[in-house]
This record gives sequence, structure tokens and C-alpha cells, in this order.
Amino acid sequence: MIFNCYELLEFISEIMPLEPGDVIATGTPPGVGPMNRGDTVEAEIEGIGILKNYVI
Repeated sequence: MIFNCYELLEFISEIMPLEPGDVIATGTPPGVGPMNRGDTVEAEIEGIGILKNYVI
């Protein structure tokens, strides 16, 4: 990460109020490589279904 969590919280809280339950997306975790043509990306929410996208 370029900025640690403390720096992100400080910056964001200067711009907008943060409330309990707010989610801050910090980016991609270590070890995740680039997507390539032909890859499939899936996100699943239990009880709702799977969203599947193809990299073209």
C-alpha cells in the first residue's frame, strides 16, 4: 500500500464524516496479479447469486 490505514483514515475524515459501518476500499491485496484476456472474474453473494465478468 502506498498509504497506511492511519493515513487513509486521516485524509478521508478531513473530507467527509465517517460513520459506524462505513467501508473504505483500500485497493488490491498483495499477490494479486494483472488480469489477462480470457480471464473470468466472479463475485458471489450468498443467497443472491454470482456476477461473472469476462476480460476481453
